[in-house]
Parts: sequence; structure tokens; C-alpha cells
Amino acid sequence: MNNAKRSRFLFTLTCFGLAFLYIPMIMLIVYSFNYSKIVPVWGGFSTRWYGVLFESEEVWNAVMLSLKIASVNACFATILGTLAGLALVRFGRFKGRTLFSGMITAPLVMPEVITGLSLLLLFITLKEFIGWPDKRGFTTITIAHITFSMAYVAVIIQSRLAGMAQDLEEAAQDLGAKPFRVLTDITLPLLAPGMLAGWLLSFTLSLDDLIIASFVSGPGAVTLPMLIYSRVRLGLRPDINALATIIIVTVAIGVLIAAWIMLRQQKQRAMELQMSGED
Repeated sequence: MNNAKRSRFLFTLTCFGLAFLYIPMIMLIVYSFNYSKIVPVWGGFSTRWYGVLFESEEVWNAVMLSLKIASVNACFATILGTLAGLALVRFGRFKGRTLFSGMITAPLVMPEVITGLSLLLLFITLKEFIGWPDKRGFTTITIAHITFSMAYVAVIIQSRLAGMAQDLEEAAQDLGAKPFRVLTDITLPLLAPGMLAGWLLSFTLSLDDLIIASFVSGPGAVTLPMLIYSRVRLGLRPDINALATIIIVTVAIGVLIAAWIMLRQQKQRAMELQMSGED
């Protein structure tokens, strides 16, 4: 197969892959503007289901709960995952390192059903012995999400540290900087892109989680994925299409903003390198 045929073959496969991913999303967006209650039957263009969606107190409660859980989870997961990554890469061979590394990476390979069930049993046992948690909801879901999200952050930080030279840290120590000062002034700023990536990944994983949240939630604590799943089980509904469309548009805007910021930083870095070369 020559280069021209190989290029056409790869281009065709890419088009099929993109179509498989994005055509269903486009159809979902189109049907969110369907006037008919029956989703597959087109009844004319209308925004009535967006009005129904915004008037739903149940949906807004689920959205707010999911955003609160995702924000708190992302912050704590980033802090704990960063500390775990630093310990695994910078502290060398310490006693119990293998066990600690296995415990950190276990949530990555553990089935979510097992994770959810084990956390549920943990919370039930804690309530029997110490009376906490009084009820399952925001706190238990957040703790459960931190448990698996910090593992992803730790992997990102480990990868970042593995590819990061220690010259600046060693130079700062030679100049008399204390370890904490080196951490705050040198290491953490260099880790900032990885920490930001970990925060965003943790936020997204929390918003997307259904299985673990279903195990550790209680009455009155319904996250957005749980709400969508419970409604879809009863059949396709146009207001769910409207909600999914809003999520897709929000994510697309976020991706475009992130891409614009990265492109701007690359251009600025290229200009700085060009100016330093001219000097």
C-alpha cells in the first residue's frame, strides 16, 4: 500500500470514528428542540423543553449538589494526590513504599461496583461504632469521590515529576533555601500545570460518576448522573435531551477556552524564545 492509499485509508477511518462519536450528539441537540413529547417523532422546532427544564427544582438541586461535590472533591483530591506523588517520586525508597504505591493505584483498577460497596460497608460500620455519618449524602459522596480521584492526580503528578529535572531545587538548596521554601517557591510552581490537569480531571470524574454515588448516597441526595439515569430508565424524555445539550455546549465552550489559553501561552513562549535568541 503506497503512501497516498494509506493516507486515504487513515482519513476514512478517522472520519468514521468522528462520525460515530459526534453524530449521536448532534442528533441529541437537534431533538432537544423538538416540540413533541415523543422524542423520535418530530413535532416542529420549539424551546419548550428548555423552559420545562429550568422550571424543574429537582434538576437544579441535582445540578447544585453535583457541582458542590465536584468542586470539593477536586480540591482535596488535588492536594492529597500531589502529596502522594511527591512522596513516591521525591522521597526515594522508604519503608512501606510498595504498599503505599499499591494503595494509591488500587482505585484505578478496582471495579467501581466493588469500590462503592466497600465504601458503603465502611460508612455503615462507622455509623454503628461512632455514630458518624448521621446520614449518607454530600459528605459520603464527596469522600468516596476523593478516594478514587486522588489516584488519578497522583499518577499525573508522578509523570510530571519524572520528567522534571531537579536542578532548580538543588540550586535553591545549595543557596540555603529550606525544604519547605523549595517546595513552595520551586516545586509547586513547576507542578502547577499537572495540578491544574489533575483538578480538572477530578472535577470531571466526579460529575460523571454514577455507580459509586449510587452506593454511598442516601434519601434526598441525588446527583445529576443519578437523576438522568433514573429518568431515562422510564423512557426517553425531551427535557433530558435539553439538559444533555446544555452540558455538551458548556463542555465545548470550556474546551475552546482552554485551547485558546494554551495557544496563547505557546505563542508567548515562542516570542520569549525568539527575543532571548536575538539577545
